[in-house]
Amino acid sequence: MILDGKTALVTGAGRGIGREIARELARAGASVIIHYNRSKDAAESLAEEIKGTAVQADLSVAEDCTRLIQAVGERLDILVNNAGINNDMLVLQMTDLDWLRVIEVNLNSTFRLCRAAAEQMLRQRSGSIINITSVSGISPNRGQANYAASKSAIAAFTRSLSKELAKKNVRCNCVAPGLIDTDMLREMNPNALAEAKKRIPMRRPGKPEEIAKVVRFLASDDASYVTGQEWVVDGGLL
Repeated sequence: MILDGKTALVTGAGRGIGREIARELARAGASVIIHYNRSKDAAESLAEEIKGTAVQADLSVAEDCTRLIQAVGERLDILVNNAGINNDMLVLQMTDLDWLRVIEVNLNSTFRLCRAAAEQMLRQRSGSIINITSVSGISPNRGQANYAASKSAIAAFTRSLSKELAKKNVRCNCVAPGLIDTDMLREMNPNALAEAKKRIPMRRPGKPEEIAKVVRFLASDDASYVTGQEWVVDGGLL
């Protein structure tokens, strides 16, 4: 139980990768706050399963980000910024709203939550922030300009923030998943999915728990000298 006594907040934990991250941190001994926006039933079911707490917030609203951090209480040891959206289309078809919505939810909420969490962690002189990026932020496909820009920016933001907080023993890292077996993947066109799998040297999508185990390591004291890094978990895709 390497996270015994730790308190963790996982955003977007109602489903997909975030759900498995919350489970993994709870298995390691952490008390987990499960953030959700619309997946109320799934989040409350998970909270009952792992004896955590579910909190609703719309991360595109600055006040909701503040309220979410306040709901954690006096101590926050681990923040996992996992929540994110995509809205893929070619740039020439993209409106300002299409661009801004993705940037607001993915990038701006990460900034706001990190800023609020850092205040607590600096007072504690300890903490671990893990931001979920994407291989699309490193090598994007066409039609992903808004999503790729948000994820690439999160990685650069994390590297900069890590240098501001390291002196007080607060670490900041990223995890960049590749093609992962989630609801989004299962909604892909079968032919497109088959082609995508061919590009992966391991010839299969990743599992959410394979992302979660990397997050658990970075959250733990086993990663006490790791900060400012982006860990790519993609079966060799890049």
